[in-house]
Amino acid sequence: MENPQSNQRSSFKWAALAVGTLFGIAHIGLLGHLLTDKKLPVINLPVGDYTAYTVEAGDTGYRIEYRANDPRVMGASKSIDKENGIFGVGGNSQIRVDEEYTMEGARHTGGGAMGKLSAQKLDCIKREGAGESTGRMIGASVAASAAPILSGIPYVGWLMSGWIVLLGQNTGSNIGGEIATMMGDCEDESSFETTD
Repeated sequence: MENPQSNQRSSFKWAALAVGTLFGIAHIGLLGHLLTDKKLPVINLPVGDYTAYTVEAGDTGYRIEYRANDPRVMGASKSIDKENGIFGVGGNSQIRVDEEYTMEGARHTGGGAMGKLSAQKLDCIKREGAGESTGRMIGASVAASAAPILSGIPYVGWLMSGWIVLLGQNTGSNIGGEIATMMGDCEDESSFETTD
């Protein structure tokens, strides 16, 4: 007759041996996986609007090429529809201006060193202001000559004569500024279209 305790010990030994064997095989497989698995390091590059980088990785290592200011030279193009002659009598012409600049250039720092305006831009601002002032005065004078005719209209004549003088001032100001900038060969810089 068999002893139940020895039978129980024998089955416990076989179960412990099976679990130990599985545990050992799992550890050997895990060690083999860890030794053959090569992971690349995690590199957090600072990325902005003008950065560029290239990462090449292989079995022997990795290479990183990083540029913080790319493109270093940027471009802007501007198309100008210009009226030839006074009030566009000479037809229209189209002018295309291409400009290249860097991040530290005058385009980003306000027109020159230390944020100062260039001499040409300053001259254009002065010309436009003087032309608008003169045009406003001439427009008001011409419109004031028509004011007595409108003031004879009952009830609203006084209001219409004021409106016509204001309209003459505004129209004269716009025309005067346009003529002054056209004579000084000044162009609007807000029409630049940036390209990288």
